Amino acid sequence: MTKATLIFNARLLDESMDTPGALLIIDSDIRAVFQGYFTSQETASVLAHSVLAEDGRDQDCKLELYDARGLTVTPAFIDMHVHLRYPGQTQKEDLQSGLHAAAAGGFGTIVAMPNTSPVVSSMDQALQIESEAAAIGLTNLFQTVSITKDFEGKDTSQLDELDRHYIPVISEDGRDVISSSVMLDGMKKAAEKGVIVSCHCEDLALGEKAKPFRKNALEIMKAIGLSSWGTCEEGYNPDDVEQAAIEQIELNLSKANDLLRLAEDTATARNIMLAKQAGCHIHICHASTKDVLEQIYNAKYDKANGEEYAPGFEITAEATPHHLALAGTEEPLIRALVNPPLRSEEDRQLLIECLRDGTIDVISTDHAPHTMEDKAGGSPGFTGLETAYAVCNTVLVKENNFTPQKLSQLMSANPARILGLTKGLLKSGYNADLTLVDPEEDWTVDSRMFCSKGKATPFEGKELTGKVKALFIGGRKVFER
Repeated sequence: MTKATLIFNARLLDESMDTPGALLIIDSDIRAVFQGYFTSQETASVLAHSVLAEDGRDQDCKLELYDARGLTVTPAFIDMHVHLRYPGQTQKEDLQSGLHAAAAGGFGTIVAMPNTSPVVSSMDQALQIESEAAAIGLTNLFQTVSITKDFEGKDTSQLDELDRHYIPVISEDGRDVISSSVMLDGMKKAAEKGVIVSCHCEDLALGEKAKPFRKNALEIMKAIGLSSWGTCEEGYNPDDVEQAAIEQIELNLSKANDLLRLAEDTATARNIMLAKQAGCHIHICHASTKDVLEQIYNAKYDKANGEEYAPGFEITAEATPHHLALAGTEEPLIRALVNPPLRSEEDRQLLIECLRDGTIDVISTDHAPHTMEDKAGGSPGFTGLETAYAVCNTVLVKENNFTPQKLSQLMSANPARILGLTKGLLKSGYNADLTLVDPEEDWTVDSRMFCSKGKATPFEGKELTGKVKALFIGGRKVFER
């Protein structure tokens, strides 16, 4: 017997819709969208049965009703940049904890990076991980494959076997391909396959020069008991800390961040130039500097105005919630170690405007869980899946006057388009991956409640607005709080 689900008494929200209504789901797809105040179970049921009768399925279809209780129903979020640490680093995260974190964050689809142990460098490895994730029955997972075999920076032969329907993205994330010649070779193969090249843009030689400054800062932080994720520790009193020590931390981290700014700027320029030559679709990860944003804007503007590149050249880009919400040039957030670093307030404000005008296409978390021991030792990155919606709703909608529809576009519709998925919209024929949220609920971040094993977050103890309440995958409820 065919299963049908009617979600009623809802606010329906996507990039072009914000209205009270109901959704009829048959099997795993949206069959019909009804606009209006359908608050009565009886009225909603009659509505659904009329459509089923129209389809000739009223007798062989079991209808289930779900009262959304006035919550907002939106296309499930899609995250193009997640680290699940699987295989090989399960002390940081594993498929179970990572997919539960994604579900709790309202994400229906995530794209996992290949910097694991061993590195995911073949289609067979990637398909095995995707199969294991599918068996868990939560968030959908695409596993990326590395641009070069085992991240060695020399061999791209493993790309010859890729099928874009299963592996839509390749990446060397966590690092960049040093050799421009090898990167060009990988991009040309990606162009032939129709695969996206997701780039962590960082000149690795400049990145190495930044490490001694971070190491010096970490040694001082460890000596005086300060964290490397930018929170003020319980009982911390800045008056009890020697000002000279704080100044030395800030000086060393400022020097490191200046080098990492240059590393991001120069690597982005190189990768865009190579992508134009290769005719591939390049996706710029975690854009964070004014110069990078200008490069992305110029590449999009030139392409839109007819400048000739190799056929197939496309450029998209992402911003992270932490770069949108936080500036990191002063104590305590200068201590929040992440790559790329938290930038200046000027960079942050420009990043927000680039989301507004379309220079930046999507919001991705760069979810990077670490053990507390690794984080204390300086491992860069934060856990982010379970705070992403609330951070973006707070910063963009509440503080910067983005419409809720625009946020849905950035977190759902645009990433679906980039990945070629029939998701991201509340529209008949689209996949029924749905997130229910309360955009007005205030809550305080407590990492002890995270599903993720990673507990390091710069939002610890902060009050945010907007709470994920449930997730449906293909019309099947997989998470509810």
